Amino acid sequence: MTTFTERARLLADPYWQGSFEHPFVTGLQSGELAAENFRYYLLQDRYYLEHFSKLYDLIGQKAQDKEVKVLMAENSRNLAAGELFVRETFFDELQITQGEIDRTPVAQTAYHYVSHLYRQLLEGGVAVACAGMLPCPWLYQGIGEKMIDQGSPNPLYQRWIATYATAEGARHLQRERQIVDRLYEAATEKQQAQMLQAFYISSQLEYQFWEMALTLETWPTGAKTSSKEAISNGTS
Repeated sequence: MTTFTERARLLADPYWQGSFEHPFVTGLQSGELAAENFRYYLLQDRYYLEHFSKLYDLIGQKAQDKEVKVLMAENSRNLAAGELFVRETFFDELQITQGEIDRTPVAQTAYHYVSHLYRQLLEGGVAVACAGMLPCPWLYQGIGEKMIDQGSPNPLYQRWIATYATAEGARHLQRERQIVDRLYEAATEKQQAQMLQAFYISSQLEYQFWEMALTLETWPTGAKTSSKEAISNGTS
């Protein structure tokens, strides 16, 4: 019998393969990714991970399943000890200041991804939220394992790769997959469909996150009419 994670992974495969082959990701390995793009990625990822950590806590609070509660608490601690700590050291080395963080608007993709994850918990509940959260750690572990042997000539990029290629991380991910598979089996038909959709959309947004960083994505500026002109025209 096909498990949820097997089915979901196959469904979202075009976006996973797209992530493995994306110029941002391959540029990390070759060392050719521009520093400007990596810097922008880190700034947007800071916003994303801050909310990802909050979501682990919120899911854990709402969960009735003891195993899910424990998993979410572990995920939150691991994120703080691993990814968030690494990001802080990157920020120090690249001299990314709080002022720069404050001046950098949250990009559309980062904003939409975080909003999508909150929506899964609000509208779908714990099982759907867990399905929506899964692509991020699973995909990053896959990228790390795929790239670690060759590595990167850029020491900073190499440390990024190594973060996602640990045996401990792989074991934890396997356990998380098993728990989400169990939640799927116990879910209603409607909830199962929501879980698949949540996983699929998250996978799409993972792919778009690389694109966001490569293009230095910004929001549309809208009309160029100034506020003063709008007021004088009676439109404000």
